[in-house]
Amino acid sequence: MKPLKPISAIRLPSIPVSSAAEPELSIELMDNCYRFADLKQLLGAADISKAGERIAGLAAVDEVEREAARKLLSSLTLQQLYDRPLLDRRGRIDAVMQVNYDIDLEKFDSLANLTLGQLKDHLLASKGAEIRACGQAMTGVMVSALAKLLDVHELILLAKRLKNGASAKARTRVGLTGTLSSRLQPNHPTDNLSGITLLAYTGFSMGAGDALLGLNPAIDTVENISTVLHHLDKIRRDVGAPTQICVLSHIKTQLACLEQGAPVEIMFQSLAGTESTLTEEFDVTVELLDKAYNVMREQGPLRAGNGELESAENMMYFETGQGSELTYNKHDGMDMATCEALCYGLARRYSPFMVNNVTGFIGPETHVDNFEMTYSCLQDHFMGKLMGLPMGMAPCFTLHSQITAEGQQMATELLTAAGANFFMDVYLGNDRMLAYFDTSAHDDQTLREVHGLEPAPEYLEWAMARGIFERDEDGQLQRGPNWGKPEQFCQSELDYQRLLESVPAAYGFDNAGPRPADQVTRVLRSNQAVAREAIYADLDRELLAAVGPQRWLESRAATKHDHLSNPELGSFLSDASLQSLQPEHTDVQILISDGLSAEAVHHNIPELIPVLQDGLASRDYQLGMTTVVPYGRVKLCEPLGDALATRLVILLIGERPGGDAQASRSLSAYFAYRVSDDDRAEAVAFSGNPDIRWEYTVISNIYSKGLPALEAGSVIAEKAMQILGFGAAGNRLEARLKQSAA
Repeated sequence: MKPLKPISAIRLPSIPVSSAAEPELSIELMDNCYRFADLKQLLGAADISKAGERIAGLAAVDEVEREAARKLLSSLTLQQLYDRPLLDRRGRIDAVMQVNYDIDLEKFDSLANLTLGQLKDHLLASKGAEIRACGQAMTGVMVSALAKLLDVHELILLAKRLKNGASAKARTRVGLTGTLSSRLQPNHPTDNLSGITLLAYTGFSMGAGDALLGLNPAIDTVENISTVLHHLDKIRRDVGAPTQICVLSHIKTQLACLEQGAPVEIMFQSLAGTESTLTEEFDVTVELLDKAYNVMREQGPLRAGNGELESAENMMYFETGQGSELTYNKHDGMDMATCEALCYGLARRYSPFMVNNVTGFIGPETHVDNFEMTYSCLQDHFMGKLMGLPMGMAPCFTLHSQITAEGQQMATELLTAAGANFFMDVYLGNDRMLAYFDTSAHDDQTLREVHGLEPAPEYLEWAMARGIFERDEDGQLQRGPNWGKPEQFCQSELDYQRLLESVPAAYGFDNAGPRPADQVTRVLRSNQAVAREAIYADLDRELLAAVGPQRWLESRAATKHDHLSNPELGSFLSDASLQSLQPEHTDVQILISDGLSAEAVHHNIPELIPVLQDGLASRDYQLGMTTVVPYGRVKLCEPLGDALATRLVILLIGERPGGDAQASRSLSAYFAYRVSDDDRAEAVAFSGNPDIRWEYTVISNIYSKGLPALEAGSVIAEKAMQILGFGAAGNRLEARLKQSAA
């Protein structure tokens, strides 16, 4: 792992004092003149029309305007793009944009006078080494602009040329020509170790996990993350698979776990393309990422000289995906693809082992259908590969979008043709914890067989020794006799049966070739259909009235369609509702909203609320009247909390439905703590956000197959007491709890 270049040493262009020096952003096409206010508007109009751009007002009004924007964009030189950095809402070059200017300046000088159209032609006529060299001389803005000029064939062709020579190495080498790897993701709604074990065994039995055995935790505390890390390490050692482990918690939590001796082999963090999103929403700064990188160089379990036969060359892992900046309304006027490319410019600084793109994860406010998701994934894969990143792809969807399993499968075929390094392995594609749908080990193996690809060589050797794979008389790789048999890793049939009991939505483990058996698929798809319908249910006033006194307010989302398509509307109270409130100066305000599942509210609130209220009353906390707001989003906590002048808002909100009827009843509890004046300096220092006003903690997967409602009432009350007692939430609360325990 190379030393990092000091941020202060990155050369930046001068910020223009006026727009007088801006290149002319107008063009005549078919006797019409098209004018664009600035480069941000031009970049947005040049892309295909996506839900996020339509919400932000950046999409072209029609196809003619889009082609006018593309023609104008193709005439701009790289030097013009270099000289006009896209500024943030404060009119400055933010930290993410600054890192993007860490490019190969010598190569850039040789390309600076090329127009984007000329650069496109040059790349299409070039081989992989030259394409990679050009990518190292480009900022994320340049790469995004180029991607908007490429058609589907070109996005695939150029990305395919970049596959060779772009591998990354830990215990395995991922991204070699002729390979397709996978990240085994054994997520469980309660982080149940037995359930995690079975899902890991299942993935390994199907040849998955050569890139990573990595889990998204339900509970992001140092204690829980350390426990899960040690458990994943034990699984890896027991089965003998040459891979690496990761728990995808917050980077601050992982650093604390590493300090305590937990095996943090790969350091993870989600990234954003604007500093405001990265810092204010993800609680991360570039300085923190630098610190994590340096800690892994010096202390990571896979570092040089720490006992491994060969040290890892790469130990960082990032996840990205178009739309997070827009969802938080912190995109600084930039389109989603440009923000995504800026993420890649940030990731490039740390020479990561893996970058995983999860475009489609957010929902219909960013990508509403199969076409928008697929095209964006092809853009993202190309942009990341051009910037030198080891790109894996997770074309995924949620049930409140119009994206389907068939659309996802078409996306994976195109991305495999384009040379994606890896896909995810979520068993049957149904994530039981995050309530979304991704690729599975069945998909990964099917894609290998369709495209003639193999796992990473180090992993393949292990899998062949176990009979998971074998070669035929012609030397072609085939599934072996132990493929798809997770029981091979168990000590006995009884142990296997015990593990089976711990996995919710386990529809069956029978296979038909590389695919799940038809009876398994039918149960899976029918449950998805039932769960999708739960999104369109409305809150039942009569049922909720039986819980106790309530006040009902309205968000700015007037209809279900508004609510699903534009998250910003559900983040604010309507003017009439806001004007009806006065400061109450309470300790706790309970807020209920359907979010993405009214059924989750109906099935949990009647049992949960009495336990929660009794628990808080036992400490004499002053509670406001329980408030119900249909069509709400998490950020609704802030305007409500400000209006009522409460210390803590507890939002009980329906999660997006998962893959079965029970999971469609899953509730989350968000704790929004209003930072006090006494704690503000500490909160600012801890987060790196000078404008911080609220801190968040979340408890998820509250339903009969996860955290039951009665138990959840007590857990939520206890967490609220911790937040109020320590005067902190989120990562700052965890740090204070750690200090208190010490």
